[in-house]
Amino acid sequence: MSSLIIRHARLVPVHAGDEVPHEPVDVQVTDGVVTAVGESLERPPGAPEVRADGRWVIPGLWDQHVHLAQWTLSSGRLDLAGARSPEAALAMVAERVADYPDLPVIGWGHRSAGWDRDVTVSELDAVSGETPVVLISGDGHHAWLNTVALLFLAMPVRDSVVREAEWFAAYPRLASLVGNDGTSPEAYRRTLDHAASMGVAGLVDFEFSGGAAEWAERWVEGCDVLRVRMATYAEGLEPVLAHGLRSGDPLRLDLLGAGPVDPRLTMGPLKIISDGSLNTRTAWCCEPYGDAHRLEYPSGQPNLSGAELRDLLRTAHTAGLEVATHAIGDAAVAEALASYAETGARGSIEHAQMVNRADVREMARLGIRASVQPAHLLDDRDLTDRIWGERSARCFAFRWMLDDGVALAMGSDAPVSPLDPWLAMAAAVHRSGDEREAWHGEHALTPQEVLSASVDAQPTVVAGSRGDLVLLDADPLPHGSAEEQARQLRDMQVAGTWVAGREVFTTFG
Repeated sequence: MSSLIIRHARLVPVHAGDEVPHEPVDVQVTDGVVTAVGESLERPPGAPEVRADGRWVIPGLWDQHVHLAQWTLSSGRLDLAGARSPEAALAMVAERVADYPDLPVIGWGHRSAGWDRDVTVSELDAVSGETPVVLISGDGHHAWLNTVALLFLAMPVRDSVVREAEWFAAYPRLASLVGNDGTSPEAYRRTLDHAASMGVAGLVDFEFSGGAAEWAERWVEGCDVLRVRMATYAEGLEPVLAHGLRSGDPLRLDLLGAGPVDPRLTMGPLKIISDGSLNTRTAWCCEPYGDAHRLEYPSGQPNLSGAELRDLLRTAHTAGLEVATHAIGDAAVAEALASYAETGARGSIEHAQMVNRADVREMARLGIRASVQPAHLLDDRDLTDRIWGERSARCFAFRWMLDDGVALAMGSDAPVSPLDPWLAMAAAVHRSGDEREAWHGEHALTPQEVLSASVDAQPTVVAGSRGDLVLLDADPLPHGSAEEQARQLRDMQVAGTWVAGREVFTTFG
């Protein structure tokens, strides 16, 4: 672990009621922990000294929901976010195939829920020929493959998209299609370095593929930049249980043997995807979708039965694992909470996109966190109004959650939204990404509330807190209208990031 002293920094009150000095202070970190905050602190022998010159210091930021391999890969994929129709997507694929006929096409980001028709494999075949094509939706819950790709990935040939559990199971096999697909330790390191440049000190990795052994291997190959909690899915649960790993346990760095550990790399939760998504129309709702006539399941559907969900929660809870339960529709949220109540399991609801007020209060009663991704509301706003109608008033209901005592933890769900904590905070403050008024502004949060939800429950920088620190060029608690506050948050410049007292990013010479 490293030590340092930061001179002349302004403390930021992270939580309501926190009092901080009016004048800048020094902050000392020793062995990864803040050991002193005050004026004119004595510099520890050999410790680096950083002159903040009145900049603002906050605890390190966290992204509580990342698919890190997919986010790392996204920079090399065909960007389909701008495709407003199947025809537009097909034209982009045809152009890529013409330019690089010998390379598979992996696309990302289309939002087919906004298209006026369903797509077919045969029309993708017509523009791609023998080139494998895999187009992953912007929510990650389905993929549009051509026949060549279906055969290569050992999936049954069909004329429709691959959805939900079948797609999640197939995703890890993409590596066999694209070879060295950009998830090398070097590629991960670039992603982690960029996250550090935005003040991110830690993240929870919900990647579908890999496991503890892979994380341990890449850690010793240069990816020891941020704090990482590695989640597992049910498919990878057996080795986690076999090694007795509990949430919070440091991972062994010799591929789970008896070797050294690093407290920055730890076991995270069991991740369960209990329902689908809005874009794929598979989020499980209490009432039918507005376009239910197009759907096989008018209200969406659960991915697991209630008994299956409870069995997984019991297994995890008995083994000392927290549970992160993906639940987007209000029916899925209610079922997840009933399962937590029955089994005694602890953890989070991931997304909690549409909720009933009674379920928010139950979440608070049970002590279950709401792990939310505010930037999703920027993309989902129009679609939600169209297919959930007046239920949009219960979507991204952050104000209900805070007022009812639910702990909020913010993230991105990258690559569904960018790994950018300032974008997430701005979205929660203003609830608009364009010139329109705030979307259900009654659920907007203050800059202090979003900062509090972005620091992994850390306090205002004080002796005893983690030595994860971020220096900012501007006050992260700006004044003005919500629109002005959001703009200042999006424009925030980070001057330096330290994790356990170790510098991971700096603009200082």
